[in-house]
Amino acid sequence: MAVRIRMKKMGRTHRPFFRICAVDARKPRDGKVIEELGHYDPMIRDTDARAILKQERIAYWLSVGAQPSDNVKVLIKKYGADGTHLEQQRAALEKLAASRKAPVAPKVAETEEVEEITEEEVVVADDNTESTE
Repeated sequence: MAVRIRMKKMGRTHRPFFRICAVDARKPRDGKVIEELGHYDPMIRDTDARAILKQERIAYWLSVGAQPSDNVKVLIKKYGADGTHLEQQRAALEKLAASRKAPVAPKVAETEEVEEITEEEVVVADDNTESTE
């Protein structure tokens, strides 16, 4: 069986997403896969954060004779085990993770005491409201 490492197109119209998979060469592009080896999201602004690869599994499949497609070959060269862009990818992923974190709400000082409202104040407040009946 001839195994190829290629991209499987996912997502929707105008919002592509690709999974990098080990596939039998005779199967269609979006057909059944042997194993998923990573993903590529072209919609992320920072180009170095787009591809996430399982380096150990890709190395395994290449060692047993799997042939990568042209596009996957470029991604492996950049972001694989001995990739040329690993430091840029690490920095881009940290930056992306920091931007996705929710902002932290400011903490209330512990020394401040919260005023308790008594029942008398509530009754007085109700008497001062006008009814529009």
